[in-house]
Amino acid sequence: MSTTTNTLLLILSILVSVAFYTILERKLLGYIQIRKGPNKTSIVGLMQPFSDAIKLFNKATSLTSTSNPKMSLLSPLMALLLAMMMLDLIPSQTLPPSDTQHILLTILFISSLSVYPIMF
Repeated sequence: MSTTTNTLLLILSILVSVAFYTILERKLLGYIQIRKGPNKTSIVGLMQPFSDAIKLFNKATSLTSTSNPKMSLLSPLMALLLAMMMLDLIPSQTLPPSDTQHILLTILFISSLSVYPIMF
């Protein structure tokens, strides 16, 4: 497979695993607090993270009169893009590093850019 396909598969698998770690965390916190936790959606709760994501995207956002609606919608996407760019820099067996001398500098540069989505 090409490196683009490998990168896309890596990013997709990380996003799906984060969704299931979130549901695991919610279940554990429910058991710690002596309650059942989130209700199950579909078989064995496999669709629960996806229904949570749909619910999150369908929530109404409240915007003030002085805010910029485009920037308030683009800021989370910018933060996600920067995080995914940092994941692409981590070398693995299928994705060797392209420039080993400047990876640390690039990671520091991208992490310094991650302040801007928070400011908007």
